[in-house]
Amino acid sequence: MGSDTRATAFTNTMESTIELHIGDKFIRTMIFTMVISMMSATMFNIVLPEISQEYDLTYRQVSWVSSAYLLVYAIGSMIYGKLSDRYRLKSLLTMGLLLLSVGSLIGLVAQTYWMVLLSRIIQAAGASVIPALAMVVPARYIPAERRGKVLGIMASGLALGGVLGPIASAIFANFAHWRWLFVIPLITLIALPLFRRYLAFEKVRSPIGMDWFGGFLLGGAVATLLFAITGGRWLLAIVAIAFTMMFVVRIHSAAQPFVDPSLFYNSHYSLGIILAFLVSAIGFSIPFLTPIMLVDIYNLTPGTIGLVMIPASLAAAFLGKQGGKLADRSGNTLLFFLASLLLLSAFLLLSILIGRSLIFVAIALIVGQVGQTFIVVAMSGTVANTLPKEQAGVGMGLMAMLNFIASSVSGALISLVVDQDTQTAWNPFYLLGEGKIYSNLYLIISLSYVGLFLIYIDRFGYRTPLSYQQK
Repeated sequence: MGSDTRATAFTNTMESTIELHIGDKFIRTMIFTMVISMMSATMFNIVLPEISQEYDLTYRQVSWVSSAYLLVYAIGSMIYGKLSDRYRLKSLLTMGLLLLSVGSLIGLVAQTYWMVLLSRIIQAAGASVIPALAMVVPARYIPAERRGKVLGIMASGLALGGVLGPIASAIFANFAHWRWLFVIPLITLIALPLFRRYLAFEKVRSPIGMDWFGGFLLGGAVATLLFAITGGRWLLAIVAIAFTMMFVVRIHSAAQPFVDPSLFYNSHYSLGIILAFLVSAIGFSIPFLTPIMLVDIYNLTPGTIGLVMIPASLAAAFLGKQGGKLADRSGNTLLFFLASLLLLSAFLLLSILIGRSLIFVAIALIVGQVGQTFIVVAMSGTVANTLPKEQAGVGMGLMAMLNFIASSVSGALISLVVDQDTQTAWNPFYLLGEGKIYSNLYLIISLSYVGLFLIYIDRFGYRTPLSYQQK
């Protein structure tokens, strides 16, 4: 009995040590890697035309440089979340950063397109550890009263990476070959010894079995769904449904399923990830729909579009931490309310003012980007509060994966709607001749946020983290 008591005390001491490190230096190191990871995901978009010319490929063919990265990134974030329930975080981070570096080195010396594509896949297989653990760490080790601040810092890192990615790509394109972009992810190796030191006293995880076949079925469902949506191959949607049904059967029959079905019996968690999925899908209209609109309505060049959108990303990066602090002080509900108000204002302004001065557009984008950062923090904190610590890894990993899928689905649907065009403006305050389709889309998005807000208030309200566990 005495030895058990000492072992328990030792374990508690180790967990307290981890929380101490995660409260300061660990978070700064995590943010550094998140910025580089986000840059890796976005900085190749600008040089796709150059890659297309060099290898004599169509734009649709070369788009796989980004699409393949996103696909593996989505699936990998879920797998790493699951693995974090079995293996130490420092081991997963070590494996992920080394894979990211190996992929970068392959890309740096690549002479054929298939090597470039392979390098991006390996990069994503490693980089996806970062967003997964960025959600797992706060849910598992950060007390609820400080979790909002940490999530806000993480969201700021993502926003900053989104800003720096296109900037770095534009700078490199001016004086060096696009292949040198593969050097940037190698910088993450600086963080590896720091991660291993900060997590040196991490508790050994329980030897939970890994259902790799279940993971394969889930990955197959995600991959075929994204292929169906992005490529318009709707026959693959049937294959995605088949994979999903097999996955459901598998998790109910396997002794140690990839995802414990009891996770979905938690109604608050299930609703939370559905709302998070919709929030991500709608929020993706800011970085995806806005550039299309700026080209179509204002005839802007890519460089000018960056100048219009960069202030919004910088504002989000600067204020993300403040949103997290607000969540800690007053709860996720208040932050969700403020975020919804900002997003509604931004999208309604865009719906009314498209075609007028770019200053109005830039202001609306700043309001909307800050609102999107706040709502991501609020939803991450809300979902984390619904999970017990032993399910934090797989639960938050699944949420990370769904967020990436939401972006792909959103982009495909937005492109489909924009191609249809329209002659009727649904917003009675929009009086200009051009841009009716964009005005209508922003109006639909605004109304959608009203519905999401009402559902959130009804089901989550001002509940405490403990009340979710008691339900």
